[in-house]
Amino acid sequence: MSKKNKSGNPVKSGKAELKLNSVKTSIKELFAAEQGVAFTVSQIIKKLGIRDKISKDMIPDVLFTLERQGKIKQQRNSFISLQNDDDIIGTIDHVNPKFGYIVVPGMENDIWVKTEDLRGGIDGDQVRVTLKSGRSGARPEGKVVEVISRSKTEFVGRVQLSAKFAFVIPDSRKIYNDFFVYPEKTKNARDNDKVIVRVKDWGGRDKSPTAEVIDILGAAGENEAEIHSIMAEFGLPFSFEESVEKAAADISEVISESEIKKRRDFRDITTFTIDPADAKDFDDALSLKTLQNGNYEIGVHIADVTHYVVPDTILEEEAYNRATSVYLVDRTIPMLPEKLSNNLCSLRPNEDKLTFSAVFEITPQAKVVNEWFGRTVIHSDRRFTYEEAQERIETGEGDFVDEINLLNGLAHQLKKARFDNGAINFETVEVKFKLDEKGKPLGVITKVRKDAHKLIEEFMLLANKKVAESINKKKGGAERVFVYRTHDNPDPEKLENFAGFAVRFGHKLQFDRGSVSGQLNQLMSDIEGKPEQNVLESLAIRSMAKAKYTTDPKGHFGLAFDYYSHFTSPIRRYPDMMVHRLLQHHLDSDKPLNKEKYEEQCVHASEREKRAAEAERASIKFKQVEFMSSVLGQSFNGIVTGVTEWGVFVEITETKCEGMVRITDIDDDHYEFDEKNYRIVGRNNKKMISLGDKTRVKIIRTDINRRTIDLEFSTE
Repeated sequence: MSKKNKSGNPVKSGKAELKLNSVKTSIKELFAAEQGVAFTVSQIIKKLGIRDKISKDMIPDVLFTLERQGKIKQQRNSFISLQNDDDIIGTIDHVNPKFGYIVVPGMENDIWVKTEDLRGGIDGDQVRVTLKSGRSGARPEGKVVEVISRSKTEFVGRVQLSAKFAFVIPDSRKIYNDFFVYPEKTKNARDNDKVIVRVKDWGGRDKSPTAEVIDILGAAGENEAEIHSIMAEFGLPFSFEESVEKAAADISEVISESEIKKRRDFRDITTFTIDPADAKDFDDALSLKTLQNGNYEIGVHIADVTHYVVPDTILEEEAYNRATSVYLVDRTIPMLPEKLSNNLCSLRPNEDKLTFSAVFEITPQAKVVNEWFGRTVIHSDRRFTYEEAQERIETGEGDFVDEINLLNGLAHQLKKARFDNGAINFETVEVKFKLDEKGKPLGVITKVRKDAHKLIEEFMLLANKKVAESINKKKGGAERVFVYRTHDNPDPEKLENFAGFAVRFGHKLQFDRGSVSGQLNQLMSDIEGKPEQNVLESLAIRSMAKAKYTTDPKGHFGLAFDYYSHFTSPIRRYPDMMVHRLLQHHLDSDKPLNKEKYEEQCVHASEREKRAAEAERASIKFKQVEFMSSVLGQSFNGIVTGVTEWGVFVEITETKCEGMVRITDIDDDHYEFDEKNYRIVGRNNKKMISLGDKTRVKIIRTDINRRTIDLEFSTE
């Protein structure tokens, strides 16, 4: 007996049934291969190359059957596949123009995806991916079947105008799509201007996204345009809203007697600040008093920001949203308006200031025998720069010389105790630029950390540690909600990889046979002042876990502390404000708190911290590229800091700027990448260029827009 399909045509058994099964199989394979793509009936006929009328008539019936089975879904006049239960959701990390990775939480290996299989997804997008079969190697291969959500819709780039259209080339080195802009949507931008665009249509596989210019930042290469483009690229605010500034301006500068009576009064005790010469906000001060028993009372006094910034206000909302101040090469993007950061909360000399303090009784041997935490009022006697404090340490002369040298002696003992307990001595090399009035770099200056810097650091570490420890002296065995700064133990595999790096510089590490921190400290001591210092310190830090904010009371591996928090910088870090509030709460009561709420805030703060660090690195890289563009054609000594399949990274020893020698620019042989041994090898001459090699390079190209420096090996 025959049956009818949706078209009313009879479908008979035998050959017709075979044909039906063939059509069904072909359609199922098409939707499986093209997940996330909608097809009309005519498109399916064309895709499958179907020509006979019987097969064409079968297609609607097959489609409705697949829809009833939940395999596809009808959309107006087309059909689209539904997700496969085996599909995986992750985030794109687009590492180079040819391929990217899909990072999946909880998945050991990232998924390798060719750029053509990203289905128009870009770096940071959340996508659904299905795995392919047959890929060799450690990483699975996949294919994006759907872009679930876009990480951003606004981008910074450089305009290239033509007669009838424009393209915007994005600044981000991890975005490889140009954006098409219609002439009427350029906002009269000029050729080579830096602009912000908003995507209107994401296009398709062979079509660029369409966008419109929403802001013009200035001519590419100019300092303001480039710094503003970095700020826009990372979503950093350009200013405070007028309502936020007004809320800060409305706060009274008068400290009432009633407020002072609520606090412990330190105004008659010797107190001073030590900060960089160009600092405008002083959020920590030290006080010193000698006790009758020969011990010392040392107060670590921190600006009481939460006295002025209270919950459920516009200032609180702004501080939470920003979560951190950001320090670019030529400016600071503050977390709080200037009225707060540089005035009310800045511990300026010869002014009464409200503070939250950690006060310790310390023996001459730097042992803490008593501690107290609470709100205070202070009056700083002196504002020292690091250079002024260092002068008193080195010469033994000047005002407050006895106090500074006493504190310095205690700081040395505190530091020794930390290292004896397993802390790691990472003394990273930092550089800053000498800029002219227009922001052009005139030179690179290496920052030198001396005893004055370390003095302050040790007492801040002590306060952060003791505050966290005090919370964990539990009452009745109940866990108290708090915000910690934690640092997990390093992954053994990453440590072994680092040991492999270090041995190339002649340093042997055996982490399976001894203390990790002890060996790292010995290495840091051995490489101090040597050409490989910066690269090995950077590689060591990369092999460590990332520090983060969390409500889980875990330890801090790098500092060798069981408990650690951030208490000492509430002017520039929102987690420190959280710590102040939580500490006061626990000093006042044992009322339980919502841990999930604070954990969510910790995650937000950690993400904002990461964004700030990336923006700061981008601004430094911009200045490095700008500076090196002034020495094109010159040769410098360098050290190989990375080897990839497309190039060799070299850090220039003199300026700490990193550039790349492209493999295609090495013309004495064809070089192949030896991933296992971190090197490239000449196919014919067998010459090897390996991580850690000392070399000489010439600056051949710089690209400020992409913030890259191109090098070539030199014999000059």
